[in-house]
Amino acid sequence: AMEGGPSARIREGDCAVLKRDEVFKAVSVLRRRKIIFEKQWFYLDNAIGHIYGTTFEVTSGGNLQPKQEVEEASTETKEAGTDNRNIVDDGKSQKLTHDDIKALKDKGIKGQEIVQQLIENSTTFRDKTEFAQDKYIKKKKKKYEAVITIVKPSTRILSTMYYAREPGKINHLRYDTLAQMLTLGNIHAGNKMIVMETCAGLVLGAVMERMGGYGSIIQMYPGGGPVRAATSCFGFPKPFFDNLHEFPLSKVQSLLSGTFSVETVPAEPEENALVEEESNGLSEEKQSSLQETEEEPATEAPMDINPTEEQDTMDIGAEDVEFKENKEKENKENVREKQMKQWERRKKLKEAAALLREKNADGLIVASKFHPTPLLLSLLEFVAPSRPFVVYCQYKEPLLECYTKLRERGGVINLKLSETWLRNYQVLPDRSHPKLTMSGGGGYLLSGITVVLEKGKSDSSNSEALKMEEPSSKRCKLQDLPC
Repeated sequence: AMEGGPSARIREGDCAVLKRDEVFKAVSVLRRRKIIFEKQWFYLDNAIGHIYGTTFEVTSGGNLQPKQEVEEASTETKEAGTDNRNIVDDGKSQKLTHDDIKALKDKGIKGQEIVQQLIENSTTFRDKTEFAQDKYIKKKKKKYEAVITIVKPSTRILSTMYYAREPGKINHLRYDTLAQMLTLGNIHAGNKMIVMETCAGLVLGAVMERMGGYGSIIQMYPGGGPVRAATSCFGFPKPFFDNLHEFPLSKVQSLLSGTFSVETVPAEPEENALVEEESNGLSEEKQSSLQETEEEPATEAPMDINPTEEQDTMDIGAEDVEFKENKEKENKENVREKQMKQWERRKKLKEAAALLREKNADGLIVASKFHPTPLLLSLLEFVAPSRPFVVYCQYKEPLLECYTKLRERGGVINLKLSETWLRNYQVLPDRSHPKLTMSGGGGYLLSGITVVLEKGKSDSSNSEALKMEEPSSKRCKLQDLPC
């Protein structure tokens, strides 16, 4: 099957997403690495080789076993009360004690059977209404049946996960808003896109997924280097990164004014900045794995020391000279490596600059924590005429200002400021209704299409026309806004 085919297998080293009910967590599939998810700990060893989408049960020792599909015993003549008015939650309705349940667990009795026992030992169960019974069973199953589904990461899954887990990292960009961005930005294979985002690489990953490895992307980044923590969760194949370029925002002005040169790129300080940026954007996963790698050698060291090694270390005098020589060799290699790295980076930067200089990008996507106006006004220079651009902002005020500035400047048509409204429904027989926990706001989008801006002519005549009838034109502009 293809990479993302319907029957893709879970392989070691993959990025996978664990799912339980509506909770997601991205993990790397590694052997003998303890994973904690939803108060459950387990190892992913047994999942390797299974098809994505398989549901596993956690058995003793934290091993995963594929869950056998069990026919739900449909008891037609289920006893149920008419309403719940006589049920008092005094904590005495369950005859099984905490220790009884622990004993059952220690015996290795499956979650399903524990739930069955809980139902049988509940004095109030048969007086509850059918709905309350279902709810009770569901609640107990969640607690005692450890079931985990492993799914292949995708934009939808990862954006849902980030939005639920750490919305601050992605500027509270809701998944439906991201979907709107991809559509409004007309993203498809073969595009040449400019992406400027501070969403941990989620928006970049979404664009890459849509483009399927065809076309090119230039990621504009602030600070020392691009953050791609979320991008790495997608598990894209290597070739996807061949046409991914990056360019620092700090160099945009010099590129536009023609004073840009690669020689001004520092060789050193950027590295540190990059590390700093990355550590903020890291998912807990990677941080914990970093900690683990740091801790492990310390714990293993005492066991590994053989008496022979100890004798070697006694003989320090002779090794001192050798050590010095090695150090010098290492330093030379380090210098060479640094030079190579700097050369590599300058080469990549040159490529990105050349791509931008063509000023023929097929679209621009902005989703950052910075004020959109200056960003947009400079980045639109690189976009070909008659191409879409989309700007996301968590608040609408900056976008309103951006809207007015663009109108004054000209060179854009079809300007729209929009916000999508998302409402989740629970769909169950006899009790379908909107979910009570609704998302308050998913942020705002400003979208439009570039057109050729006639330099010189439009600027003077436009500004004069504006001066004459400023109030009325401004007024009608604000009314046009879809709020």
